[in-house]
This record gives sequence, structure tokens and C-alpha cells, in this order.
Amino acid sequence: MLLSPKAILQQYWGYTSFKGSQESIINTLLDGADVMALLPTGGGKSVCFQIPAMAQDGLCIVVSPLVALIEDQVSNLKAKGIKAVSITAGISLKELDILLDNCIYGKTKFLYLSPERLEQPLVQERIRHMNVNLIAIDEAHCISEWGHDFRPAYRKCAVLKEIQPGIPLIALTATATSQVVLDVLANLQIQEAKVFRDSFSRSNIIFQVNEVEDKRYQLHRRLQNTTDSAIVYVRRRRDTLDLSNYLNTKGKTATHFHGGLSRIEKKEKLTAWLSNTVQIMIATNAFGMGVDKPDVRMVLHYQIPESIENYFQEAGRAGRDGTTAQAILLTNKADCANIRRQFLENIPDLNFIKLLYRKLCSYFQIAFGERSDEVFGLNLDRFCQSYQLPTSKSWSALRLLDQNGVLMLSLSSQQNTTLKITAPKASLFHWMSKHQKRAGIVQSLLRTYGGLFDFDTKINIPRMAKKTGVPEQYIMQTLEHLHRDEMAVFTAHHNDLQISFLTPREDDATINAIANRIQGLNRTKRSKLDRMLEYAENTTYCRPRYLLDYFGEKTTKDCGQCDICKVKMGKTSPILSLEPQILGVLEGGEKTSRGIAAALDIEEKQLLETIRRMLEDGKLILGKQNRYGIKH
Repeated sequence: MLLSPKAILQQYWGYTSFKGSQESIINTLLDGADVMALLPTGGGKSVCFQIPAMAQDGLCIVVSPLVALIEDQVSNLKAKGIKAVSITAGISLKELDILLDNCIYGKTKFLYLSPERLEQPLVQERIRHMNVNLIAIDEAHCISEWGHDFRPAYRKCAVLKEIQPGIPLIALTATATSQVVLDVLANLQIQEAKVFRDSFSRSNIIFQVNEVEDKRYQLHRRLQNTTDSAIVYVRRRRDTLDLSNYLNTKGKTATHFHGGLSRIEKKEKLTAWLSNTVQIMIATNAFGMGVDKPDVRMVLHYQIPESIENYFQEAGRAGRDGTTAQAILLTNKADCANIRRQFLENIPDLNFIKLLYRKLCSYFQIAFGERSDEVFGLNLDRFCQSYQLPTSKSWSALRLLDQNGVLMLSLSSQQNTTLKITAPKASLFHWMSKHQKRAGIVQSLLRTYGGLFDFDTKINIPRMAKKTGVPEQYIMQTLEHLHRDEMAVFTAHHNDLQISFLTPREDDATINAIANRIQGLNRTKRSKLDRMLEYAENTTYCRPRYLLDYFGEKTTKDCGQCDICKVKMGKTSPILSLEPQILGVLEGGEKTSRGIAAALDIEEKQLLETIRRMLEDGKLILGKQNRYGIKH
């Protein structure tokens, strides 16, 4: 053993003690036993495998589902001076060969890879020759068909136990029901693993479901008097931009984030939010995994999520520093009916999946009976517009094709950039002499890419940024400048997905082979939505207790903080007790019911019955523009 776990924790992470089950998990792994760890969001899952790996010779193999999550963890390890590499989609065979060799012969401590990469024979063969001390399967709920983010490639992670027999394995997740846990253990062949289950309870988070008529107004109202960091989750990409613009017009600082943004845009927006330059992040659920921001004081869901798992994971991004935070779900009478209707509309049946699959093959010119080994970039919105397909339903169908091994889907956002220099060399050099700040970039392009004068050449923008030491955005601006001045033809197409076809094209026969499984997965989705709607409509059961019960954690103690507990404990104002408060507010002049609610910091609907009675009793008058005043 190189250093003790506590010494490593203090040296690299700056903490003097572990929390929860971390220390027990680490010691169990160091003793050579397998582990299944169920820790809440913010419970420090990564430390559970990073520290035992650091405490021994050799490297740790980490399987993780998202490129963003992999990049974040690798970046954090490198910042601590720990050697870590990642193998994701988009790297060349030569780069892959070098990285794998470094893991065998170098001093690499962590190898992060996607489950799809693990399926490659080359990767498996090289892993056999590595000095592996630990195997970590992150987001292990992806293994289970009963999980909320099932991925078929995850069901093949057990191959690591065959390639590296006797090496301890840890499976980690923050959202798993008892059924999912049993499925994960069986699939990974670690039924004898020691299961650690820290309480999913987040006592510092106040859970609320608020029924409101005007969501936009209520969103602003909850954010207007605070400068604390917040996340607002929405279901649609266009809502992220719409609500961020709205809040900015109201004097708040907000930005938006979704899977369709370019890598550069995502980085800029995330940096602004992490540095508190921007207070509020309006995002789809593509945002948040792997993002470590402990001071988020509010997570607000603007619409009802599709499952308890998604909701709990997203809400858990509030208050990771242990300080009081809020998890608010805004809803109204129409919401539950709307989401059920939208959900059913967006569940693709077999006929739609067959249609989409045929269109996808045509789009990438894959002939019947053929399978391409190419990784294709896809802009989902553009594809759907081309064939007049509904975007949400198409996304659901692509997910099902991915989950059933027909294709491999990645959310890795890429800019497909090509350049061809059309001006004579003398003209280009004259342009460079006039634009000396950009000349170094052009020179580097000429040295890096042969044939720029002869044909369209694909440009790797991140690679050029690293090589020249200038920001990616400045390189893009330089290429646009060359195009504008007619020195070159520059094209940039943004793809938000990467797709690999895993089976030969057989059209309907391809889908018929997986029809039963698709129907089963759709039934599971419906069941999960039913439980989420039950949570949203519940008016009698403590909200944290409901959530814990869903994940198999039984407790008889109410939280005393959620909206339901406050009603039970009489902490909400009785109707009559509001009268003096309303009169006090109106001493300063007439106000609408919304203005009174804002002044009292309560829900508008709590006022309406009291206002009606005060009007009947002659204590209030209703003036112009629905403004209430005191009747003298």
C-alpha cells in the first residue's frame, strides 16, 4: 500500500475524514471484495473508487455512461496531479493504440471508458495485459432494464471480471430500486458483493410541490429576492432559451443549456454559472451529471419529470454542501393530464420505429443488407425537419434502438468543420500580412493539414486550440474571416448526436426481432410516469418519505419541512389570520391579489378565499384593474 486512504484523502482532496459509508467501502475494496454502493447524489461516490485505486500499485478501470461525466472526472484528477486518460468516441485508431499502450507501460492510474468502447476486441485484449487493481462501474443502474436509463452495452460490463479475474469490482449508483439492485448484482456476477446503502435522505433539502396558475410569474417570484445559485429544469430545449430570456429581462442573470448546444457554447455557459457570473441555469435534464457545484440553493422543476429517478437525481443537485436548500416542483391542474398526453404521444410504437429506422438508413446512405463501421454525426432537429418527423418522438425511438443494440447513440456534441483554401498562395500570404494576429493560426493550419488548397479538409478545432494556445472561439472566428474575405470556403455543421450502426440493415425484420423488448420497455416507462404523477398529486404523505419509500428505504418519521408536513403541523396560515396581514399591506395603497401575495411571501391561491370573505364583509373594495383597497 502506497499511502493510507485518509492520507490520500487529505493530500489530494483536502479533507481529514470520510463521510457516510465511504471508509467502509474503501476498506472492503482494499480487502479484495466486491461492492455495490448506493449513495445519494452528492454522497461522494467517485472517492469510493479513486482512493483505493490510489492506495495500490496499478490502475483502475472506470466504466461511465456520459462523455461529459468522463471528461469532468478526468479533468479533476489531472488538476490534482493524478494521471488519468479517457477513451470515448471520436478518437482515431492510432490515438486509441497509444492510450492503451500508456495504460500498460506508463504510470496511468485511471482509465475511463464508455461501455461501448469496452465491447471492442482491441480494448479487451489490451486490458488483459494491464496491471488492474480495481474495476468501477459508475451509474450502474444503466445495467438494468428496470432502471431509468437502461443501456444494453452496460449489460456486457461483466466481461471485465473474465478479463481480469480476482480483481475487486465496485458498482455505484444514486438511484436504484430494490429490483434494480438485484438485476445489477446478477448481471455483473457479484451476487456475493457487500452492499452498502447510505440513506438517500437529504434532510437539508425542503421538498415542495406548488400548484400555481402562472408558472412564469411564480418562477420569477421565487428567484427575485435571492442571489443564490439555482437550476431550473424544463422538458423542452426551446423553453431553456425562452425562460432564460424572460429572467434576464426581469433583472436576473440566467443562461440556458441543452444537448443541442455546441461544445464551445456548453463550456462557456457552464463556466459562467460555476463561477457565479450567472446565477440561474435553465436546462434540460442533459445538464448536471458530473457537475460539482455544492452551493446550489434551489432546484426548480418547471414541468413534471418522467420518473421519480430523474426527479430525485436532479433535485439532489441542490444543497450538496449540506446547507438548507429547496427542491420545488411547479405544477397546475392541467399539468398531469398534459404530461400523460404528451408522454403517450411521444412513446413510439413499432410502426414509427420502423419508419424512423428506414429514414435513418436512407439519410446516411446505408444499403439494404449492409452495415457501416463509420461513426455518423447527426443533428436531430435537422434530420427531423428533413423527414417531417416529431423531434421528441424520434428521440425516444432512437433511445429504444440504442437500448436494444440496433445502433449506438452518443450525446457527444461535435462541430463538423471543413476548410478549403480557394485563393492563390500569394493572395493568402498578403491577407496574412494584413491580419497578423490571425496569421499564426493560418500558418499552423497549413503545417497541420496537407491538401488545404486542393480539397475540403476536416478541421479538428479542439486540437488546433491546444496546438496554437488560443481559444477555440478565436479559431472559429479566423476561419469565418477567411471565408468572408473569399480566401477560403469554410463550413461548420453542428451535430448533437453520434450514431454507429451495430447490425446490418434489414428494415422491418431488424425491428421485429426486438419488438417484445421494446413493448416491455414502454410498459416500464408508463409505470414510472404513473409513480411520478402520484408524487405530484399527493396531498397527504410526507414528500421525502414518499421518495425514500420508492427506493425501498422505509421510515416512519415525517420531515416536518415539506409543503404537506407544514399543512399537517399547522404551519401554514389559517384563513382568518391573513386578514390583518392583508390590511397591513393595503395600508400602503391598492394592490392586486398577486401583489398582496408577493408582499406576504405566500401563494396567491392562499389569499383568494380570505379576500372573497373580506369583500363580502365590507372590509375591502375592488377597484380598477382588479386592485384591492381598504373600505373606509
